[in-house]
Amino acid sequence: MDLTKASDFMAMHARTLDRRRFEALTGEGDREALRSAVNAYRNLDGGYGWGLEPDLRSRTSQPGPALHAFEVFAELAPATAPEAAGLCDWLASVSLPDGGLPFGLRVPDPAGCAPFWAGADPETSSLQITAVVTAMARRVADHDPAVAAHPWLARSVRYCLDAVRTVREPHALELAFALWLLDAVHDTEPAAAGLIAALGEHIPADGLVRVQGGLEDEMMRPLDFAPAPGTPVRALFAPDVVEAELDRLEAQQQDDGGWLVDFAHYSPTAELEWRGYATVKAVAILHRNGRG
Repeated sequence: MDLTKASDFMAMHARTLDRRRFEALTGEGDREALRSAVNAYRNLDGGYGWGLEPDLRSRTSQPGPALHAFEVFAELAPATAPEAAGLCDWLASVSLPDGGLPFGLRVPDPAGCAPFWAGADPETSSLQITAVVTAMARRVADHDPAVAAHPWLARSVRYCLDAVRTVREPHALELAFALWLLDAVHDTEPAAAGLIAALGEHIPADGLVRVQGGLEDEMMRPLDFAPAPGTPVRALFAPDVVEAELDRLEAQQQDDGGWLVDFAHYSPTAELEWRGYATVKAVAILHRNGRG
């Protein structure tokens, strides 16, 4: 990994938010500037929109962008942001009676939005989106007492655990995000270990699970399921499999310093924004795993 080239790529091509995230990741960041950058996507209702999720360009607050807002609030640690608890308030207001979140709410401005966002059913709970948003909120809760104590979070965790128990043939993304959630709650939820083991039966030894409905060669890979070392989900993968995936991730840095994404995107702007996001993600995973 060449951090100098990665920094040059971010300066040349990434949106301000991901440049601020990259700076924080590499030890040169201003946390208040990072907080301001994510709040540029915030709406008055406490939710987030405006393309914070690159393939969801709608100005409206949506569950998908909540994931990315919580990512930033986690990266602010040990500092907290009052907007994190406000986001929990908004999520509580759009949760369905069973405690889950819909994959997406109505999109009145669908230009540049992926069809799966624009056409989402707002009346049906989605384990996929609820698990990933809740998993990231639990990361924030580790240092933010207001998020940890918020009733939305406890209710959402309960929905996810109940929904995981009923899963029979999970979609690759649903599988990954459910495992993220279980990793995040394993120290407080006794059922998590058994559920991790049950979901792990859907992952072959090489850790590759094809994304149904995605690109022809699109896969969820071991580092997608378990990006951090030392977690219960990481224990599903043999050490040599993980090391090979880390080698692969390092080798995927492009000549311009950035990383590519291996999934479809739905506007020219989204394509470039995803590359900035993917570069932050790759550098974070490599750092966390002792590769730089």
